[in-house]
Amino acid sequence: MSTPVIARPAATILLLRDSRAGLEVLMVARAREVDFASGALVFPGGRVETTDAALAPAEDPLGAFRVAAIREAWEESGILLAHPPGPEVPPEGEFLTHLHAHGLRPSHAALTPFAHWITPAHSPKRFDTHFFLAHAPEGQEAVHDGREAVEAVWVRPEVAIAEADAGRRTLVFATRLNLQRLARHGSAEAAIGAAQASAIVTVMPEPIPDGAGGTLLRIPEAAGYGGSLFPAKGPPASGGNWPGQR
Repeated sequence: MSTPVIARPAATILLLRDSRAGLEVLMVARAREVDFASGALVFPGGRVETTDAALAPAEDPLGAFRVAAIREAWEESGILLAHPPGPEVPPEGEFLTHLHAHGLRPSHAALTPFAHWITPAHSPKRFDTHFFLAHAPEGQEAVHDGREAVEAVWVRPEVAIAEADAGRRTLVFATRLNLQRLARHGSAEAAIGAAQASAIVTVMPEPIPDGAGGTLLRIPEAAGYGGSLFPAKGPPASGGNWPGQR
């Protein structure tokens, strides 16, 4: 039996806002040229970098993950969660350079832990991903980076799922389930409040045969997704049904 590939630390952020139609979340469409989750609609996110820890509070075990989520949101959509608040400035240069140039620090406290997913052990490309919720800052416009993300959209969770079911969008498994969980709430405040009141249960999906030639994915029922067995919907990409991380 081969040794599983080490799961790389990663972070994903669900930026939330309230609209007349209801709760919306920011999602980006992955470029079809990228080597992971190409063409999929995902939340901004990516691997934790060594520089992220330097900006994280030493006492916070999720500090580097929080910084990574904030950095990835800025890199992929131009939205920056930082303080002290001031006028919007366009994204430019590297993240650290941008922060130093404008006297800013990442707003760690603005992020609420939402979920923790680890890619299945059999996958050739694995991530240890922490998901966070945050209110989208007012006055900032989402603009995709044009490289890894080719579209940035505000969408109601149930609409994103319906678009995928109709074949107009692609969702990987973890993204779909986190959208379903988010869709239970009618406002950003309600979603964040529920996350703050919930314990995080680590999810590492286990593929099992469904008896009809297909595959189901088993996850802990205590993780809060309304069940433990789900169809393995979404493209396998390189490394399984997983969020679009780099």
